[in-house]
Amino acid sequence: MINPAKRTRSIELSLIRKMFEVTNPDAINLGIGEPDFDVPQNIKDAMKKSIDENETHYTPNKGYIELREEIVKKFKSDNGINTNPDNVIVTVGASEGLFMCAQTFIDPGDEVILPDPSFLSYEACIKMAEGTIVPVNCTMENEFKLKADDVLEKITPKTKAIMLNSPSNPTGAVMEKEDIKAIADLSMDNDFLIISDEIYEKIIYDKKHYSPARYSDNVITLNGFSKTYAMTGLRIGYLTGNENYIEELLKIHQYNAACVNTTAQRGAYEALTGPQEEVNKMVGEFKRRRDLIVSRLNEMGYETVNAEGAFYVFPKIEDKDFVQKAAKAGVITVPGVAFGSNGENHIRMSYANSYENIEKAMDILEGRVVNG
Repeated sequence: MINPAKRTRSIELSLIRKMFEVTNPDAINLGIGEPDFDVPQNIKDAMKKSIDENETHYTPNKGYIELREEIVKKFKSDNGINTNPDNVIVTVGASEGLFMCAQTFIDPGDEVILPDPSFLSYEACIKMAEGTIVPVNCTMENEFKLKADDVLEKITPKTKAIMLNSPSNPTGAVMEKEDIKAIADLSMDNDFLIISDEIYEKIIYDKKHYSPARYSDNVITLNGFSKTYAMTGLRIGYLTGNENYIEELLKIHQYNAACVNTTAQRGAYEALTGPQEEVNKMVGEFKRRRDLIVSRLNEMGYETVNAEGAFYVFPKIEDKDFVQKAAKAGVITVPGVAFGSNGENHIRMSYANSYENIEKAMDILEGRVVNG
């Protein structure tokens, strides 16, 4: 057998996916970060029309120009980011954008500041680029929010980048404007890159989202359609940065994916230009579910921060066997340590499931795990 490269041996398969192998098919899934809603009908119709009109050929590497033009408008109106179509790349989900950033900017030994806990793909991408992870603890006392003062303490001459994710997977934390701006200032003062994953920006309750690219030129902003428009399986995202960054990122994109599929791009165009009522309904329902799961967990004695965005909660649960007990009882969850050492004694639960299923899941946990 031929040995795999060291860069792949340094990472493990997703612990989130592993959880699906240890439970029964009838279990209630609070483990996966995927909206349970269907793609809005107007987006479906646009994609059907694209296929009927035989739009099944290659597109420009960066994506259809009309889609990139709408993404530029979106960045301006929603994020206060001034960009242009040439500085936008449509990607195979935000996941490809993360991989592109790591491969483009991280050399062996470069230090990358990473919130702890954070989405497990960040660590994997950094390791595959042979970078060095510098974790910053995001504590429950601070509602898991990344603080600029804590970042400042981690900056060294080897600091190449920081990865931000607000709202956060796995905690649902939404960073404060002053911390976003302060970290943006630090990136300019110390000449490091901000890789800002803003995939959950529309799923925020009673807060406002701020993009670091409003305050710094050293930013790659990543986003996509998976969470906002329930287009997870269509694998379409996008990114922007200054022209020098985009030219280098395009090299990775060209030789990795060439371009995103035509049908998804037409759906994405409709998502941006069409009605947004379904998005508003989804966010309202997510908030209702958030309120339910947080209150039930707290009532069970599991301290839970009232997450301000995304669709995850990160309760403090010190029972080392909780995930296995829950799975056996019929509820899938994910151990917090999968997202970093600071996730120890926590569990990630997704409320991207129906209100009724969340009620059932909480009843099962209360009756068969807590009091069983």
